Amino acid sequence: MNQSFNSLTDGSGLRVNDPIERRQYELRTTSGVDPRSVATDRFVFPVDEAVSIETERVTLPQVVAAYIRDGNGEMVAEAEHYADVDLPEGEYSVELCTPIKLYLRVESALRVSADTAEMTLEFGPDTEVLIGSRSHHEHPAATLTTTEDPLDVMTAVSYLGSALKTTTCERSYPTLRGHPPTIEVGEKVDVPAELERLGTGVRIELPAEYPSVFVAAPLAYYLGAEVVPGSVPQIVTESGFEYVLNGPDGFEAEVERVLKQVFFLDCITRTEGLYRVDLHERDAVEPVLDLDFAELYGKPLAEQLETYLQVPFALVAEHLPQWKLTTYVAPEVENAEMLPFVVNDLAVVKTPGGAGHGQSGSGPQAQAIDEFMRTGVDESVRAGSFTRSASSAADDAGSPFGTGPSVDADADTGTGSFGPAQRSASETLPETPSIVQLEETDSLEQAWIGEDVPLGASKATVQAFRNKLAREATDGDIAITVICNDEEMLAEHDDVADVYGNREELPFDVRMYRDLSTDQLRFVLESETDFLHYIGHIDERGFECSDGMLDVADLDSVGVDTFFLNACRSYQQGMELIDRGAIAGVVTLEDILDSGALRIGRAMARLLNRGFPMRAALNIASGQSIIGNQYLVVGYGNMDIAQAESDTPAIFRIKRKSDYFEIDIRTYPASHWGIGTMMKPHFQKDTQYFLTSGRLGQFEMSESDLRELLNMGTVPTQINGELYWSHEVDLADW
Repeated sequence: MNQSFNSLTDGSGLRVNDPIERRQYELRTTSGVDPRSVATDRFVFPVDEAVSIETERVTLPQVVAAYIRDGNGEMVAEAEHYADVDLPEGEYSVELCTPIKLYLRVESALRVSADTAEMTLEFGPDTEVLIGSRSHHEHPAATLTTTEDPLDVMTAVSYLGSALKTTTCERSYPTLRGHPPTIEVGEKVDVPAELERLGTGVRIELPAEYPSVFVAAPLAYYLGAEVVPGSVPQIVTESGFEYVLNGPDGFEAEVERVLKQVFFLDCITRTEGLYRVDLHERDAVEPVLDLDFAELYGKPLAEQLETYLQVPFALVAEHLPQWKLTTYVAPEVENAEMLPFVVNDLAVVKTPGGAGHGQSGSGPQAQAIDEFMRTGVDESVRAGSFTRSASSAADDAGSPFGTGPSVDADADTGTGSFGPAQRSASETLPETPSIVQLEETDSLEQAWIGEDVPLGASKATVQAFRNKLAREATDGDIAITVICNDEEMLAEHDDVADVYGNREELPFDVRMYRDLSTDQLRFVLESETDFLHYIGHIDERGFECSDGMLDVADLDSVGVDTFFLNACRSYQQGMELIDRGAIAGVVTLEDILDSGALRIGRAMARLLNRGFPMRAALNIASGQSIIGNQYLVVGYGNMDIAQAESDTPAIFRIKRKSDYFEIDIRTYPASHWGIGTMMKPHFQKDTQYFLTSGRLGQFEMSESDLRELLNMGTVPTQINGELYWSHEVDLADW
């Protein structure tokens, strides 16, 4: 199903719909419009669908980045918040960075204006406006087959870069890095004829072993490099330039450093090309770098690479965006099939090695208990707190690791509660999966690919990614399903019911269920839904229902795309959902307590509803309770259920100073706005663009300016470690 343009029922504009990515966007006009299909080749940039309308004004419901080009494709202006661009009669193309990429083309005078809430484009009377749309959906062009021989895996990795849409530095934009071809392990090597290596003049020589090839895969993809065997790991260009990849901190660290440095300097150099914007990072590093970026822009990739690698890393290190993702990949041949999905995120790859991992003897619950016991909370307060024990039998079960009673702290009051199996369905305890403890990295997020279960990271599986690629188009509202199968947990049910679907600009279909039987739950799980939020009990037998237990393993398939199983020990059932068609979800490894589960459930609902991807949402929400480390994401952690109000979800961190406020903005790259995206903060008319991912910067604001910022939208906001929402913050309270 292709994208569609439909007139709004109230006759005030049209709605653009992307049925695969579940994205919708409305454009308001001065009167009713009748969109007519036109040829897509009338646009400078590629579009999937295009229509023509007649109007003198188009209004966007939010302010977005807009890039205006003349008839020759040269950028003549860019606009965002507080814009006021006035251009004379001429031919113009306007690129709009909306959830569905939009392009407008007109022959008319053009005025673009914006305040803090919306953006308006004005033309002459009865102007023909061409509107083109392009989905952010990416699908691999083909499937490569490799054998178990590491040399054949090298051949497969050499073709990952065939998906790049350009070999210029503009490939640092996420929209110009196509999805790599998928990989399968088979009996012989098979490279489909439609795949061609880009011929960038770069090769990477490596020992013929899985760990080296896996670690170098993202760098090989980004450089369009051929991977060949060699006794010394190094980059070699066609001019004879060599760069050894065994740095002082080892091979993995050096590959990571090179990837980040080359990517970062590409982001600087590209400001001489398609988007000539004022970039903060360029202003920060240009004075200390002896580089002519205008000259660099026109050079081939290999020559740019040679220049970049002569720059001391220390000169750029502190200005790099925080990397989005580090993925630990167990060096086993079957995990070669995960490499295309890993490099599609441009993740840093590490192999487990001896990096402090192994089976946990006590589990995360014991760590949570130790942390809580150090808080010094009054014993009598803890003993009287509400619990979610499923039965009196469970109350005697204790911790599965023999670590004593479970505890939870209420982050609002500092109180906590004793109580063992809070959301488990019975006294019987399932076998705990082997746990790996990964070393900390400086990335925003971490993922693990292997048989075990990670702490502090998501668990990715090839089945989840394949399910995402197989996702079928659905024309309709975003479907949210909330199930509460225990009357004692209705607080969470009622709370999230008020959250999901409360965004006026997005149509949601929210379905609420309580006390389902096994047959009813089976029907709901097999029905199509974008997101399932389950509240209740789960144990080794499955989901507890009003008439017994339902094990997902007994189902042939499910219609659930994403899920949040806010119940005890839901890991196994979550993995069964992935195996039967789901793409991503949040699960628990051990017993969880009511107060902590309620806080995390509330935070997850609000974050997901505002467009945060699964992994980013859990990173924030898990900080709301000390049991947060018992939750993890399984499947495709960058999956979201709704589009963000802005391209890149962000969180504010605010501190009051003597006569002003400090605001720290932290951004979380989403699936279609990955690392390499840039954004401009909303609250200053002359603010530069910044590269997103991690900390954007720290800004000083007056109280009046901060109030204006907080009222611009609904943004998660941390004050003194507590999570609020921007429109709810009353500065007079602190």
